[in-house]
Amino acid sequence: MPTRHASAVWEGGLRGGTGSFQATSGAFAGSYTFASRFEQGAGTNPEELIAAAHAACLSMALAAGLEKAGTPAARIETHAACTVEKVGDGFKITGMRLVVRGRVPGLDQDRFAAAAEAAKNGCPVSGALQGNVALVLEARLE
Repeated sequence: MPTRHASAVWEGGLRGGTGSFQATSGAFAGSYTFASRFEQGAGTNPEELIAAAHAACLSMALAAGLEKAGTPAARIETHAACTVEKVGDGFKITGMRLVVRGRVPGLDQDRFAAAAEAAKNGCPVSGALQGNVALVLEARLE
């Protein structure tokens, strides 16, 4: 299996500094600051990247599970919200809320919710976060 790469640079102090990151593939890049991470400033932040990674991973894992079960999805859409909070002297990612919607012909809500829960528990990004971040899932058929 491949190893993926990205890099980041931070220049200056914490509150007045600026940072940038990029994927080695060139697929994404962005800039970030203290304000974009811990306040409401313009730019992106690591938590937004983790949320995007988790949404993508869960969508793929759910599609794979549904296909394996003989009920392939027509569409899976996942929104992820990653929460970072001040904890003690530092900051901590404390929660990830995942909202997944799917169009799956021939599947009922209970089976979809069970498949989504299995995907949440089995996707690699969830595995990296489990035990350290509260994961909340809401799954609905469209």
